[in-house]
Amino acid sequence: MDTDYRPFFRMSPVLAVALNEEGLLLDATDAWLQRFGYTRDEIQPLRARELSSPAVTHRIENDYLPLLRRTGRLNNVPVDLYTRSGEQVDCLANVAVNGGGRTVVVYTEVDEASRIEAQYLELYRETPAMMHTVDSEGHIVHTSDRWLSKMGYRRREVLGRNITEFLAADSMLDRQEVIDIIAQGDLDNAPRNYVTRSGDIIEALVSSRVDRGADGRVRRMHVAMKDMTAQNEAEHRLRAAFEENARLREELQRERDYLREEVQVSMNFGRIIGESAALRRMLARVEAVAQTSASVLIQGESGTGKELVAHVIHTRSPRSDAPLVKVNCASIPGELFESEFFGHVRGAFTGAHRDRVGRFQLADGGTLFMDEIGEIPLDLQGKLLRVLQEGEFEQVGSDRTRSVNVRVVAATNRDLDKAVEDGKFREDLFYRLSVFPIDVPPLRDRGDDIVQLASHFLEKICQDFGHRPLSLNRQHLELMRNYDWPGNVRELKNVIERAVILSRGKMLRLDLAMADIPRPASVSAPVSADPDGNGEPTLMTEQELLELQKNNLLAALTATGWRVSGPRGAAALVGLKPSTFTDRIKKFGIARPRPA
Repeated sequence: MDTDYRPFFRMSPVLAVALNEEGLLLDATDAWLQRFGYTRDEIQPLRARELSSPAVTHRIENDYLPLLRRTGRLNNVPVDLYTRSGEQVDCLANVAVNGGGRTVVVYTEVDEASRIEAQYLELYRETPAMMHTVDSEGHIVHTSDRWLSKMGYRRREVLGRNITEFLAADSMLDRQEVIDIIAQGDLDNAPRNYVTRSGDIIEALVSSRVDRGADGRVRRMHVAMKDMTAQNEAEHRLRAAFEENARLREELQRERDYLREEVQVSMNFGRIIGESAALRRMLARVEAVAQTSASVLIQGESGTGKELVAHVIHTRSPRSDAPLVKVNCASIPGELFESEFFGHVRGAFTGAHRDRVGRFQLADGGTLFMDEIGEIPLDLQGKLLRVLQEGEFEQVGSDRTRSVNVRVVAATNRDLDKAVEDGKFREDLFYRLSVFPIDVPPLRDRGDDIVQLASHFLEKICQDFGHRPLSLNRQHLELMRNYDWPGNVRELKNVIERAVILSRGKMLRLDLAMADIPRPASVSAPVSADPDGNGEPTLMTEQELLELQKNNLLAALTATGWRVSGPRGAAALVGLKPSTFTDRIKKFGIARPRPA
């Protein structure tokens, strides 16, 4: 301290000390020395921290010294000092840093009102609410421990900083705006977003009250924050859940209104059975086109499984998670064509009591399977062509144009090329549909696929009907191989189904007359094949019977890939135990042929 001012400092009636940069006492007023019982020589080796309790010293060093270094001042800091005799004196300290790093601390003994204020400040800090206090310019002077915990800071890191440094971008205010808000007075539930130390956003509602001096000016503002982050997030999730629920209800309504049919084929849905060359060629084309968005035209005779092929194309496409919607074009009356495909609005025509969604909108993002496409009347084909070309349509009774993203898979058992030539099918629509044609082979061209399909149907139908397991014998297989199957796979399934219904005991009764299957001349049916038949039984010699048994075993082995045991083994196919079947193989000297 400048020696010229030292006498005036010492004679001052206030309790004050002067400190150097290291906190050592350099001097004290006479009033301070008298109140605390020290001589001037005794204070020279003392540090300010030695005069207070450890708790107060820790709080000052951690909470207030950082603020002092930033601002050069501290006001009304509650401290305790101890006299030389050990008496505790509660004070409020006001600190100012002078030039040269010297610091002057002026102490004011706490009266009862000040003591209550100090206790209030302790309570303020320990409150479980998020609270902070700013001065008239927005600088933070106090914070509650809860505020610090939620924001992720220590007290020394925030005291003296402007509150604008903690506001999120969408709540940002400049310092003049903060001063104006403080000057205007109290706030009630004002939304503000704050940024924590880790970068998270706290969505808060802010309420505040101001302290004014005798002159009416704002001295400080006390601010309480209510963290709304979790509540806002919960409300957002609730709104999203309501929106999703509304969407699902609309989806359910569409499904109920229009009976959306994701093709469910009873014959091992989603799996095409067979290994014939004709089938493999078709499946290769299915694999090639499935991953694209190209339109597909599936052609084939009735009963060949065109619907199943359409489902395989959909399930192996990028649209597999979206709906596959089926419509049978032959079943739609001409006057309802537009309503069925494009939907209608309420009042569009007599009987339109509410809005309905069309098939194209229902299939948006997915696949529309149009079965029997060749049955669409010529005068309606142009309306279908537009939505296929442009992906746009209007509901009946509405002028609003809707856009959809739909892949079309069409199927027909008609010769569309000839229909185009005859002027019964639009050429432009034909080319739009047949970007990638697929021909489904008839059952008569699929060779031994008949055996696999018949075995599959027999097993599944027995399960569905609760019937004991039945098996096909050599005669059954020969008869089926030699039949033309004009009804294809559908007819085969029906024949097996009737056979299971008519069968009694372990013997499958294949009703050949009902199926119109001619008996080949080279095959003689044993009496047991038709125990209720009206025809004369065919008699055989012992040798012919043995030869028939041998051929029957060979046929069963060939049909099962020379597998004897198991539910799909040759023994099960002919209705024998595996051990009995093996004995007969040895008896007839049957050996598996070596590969060529």
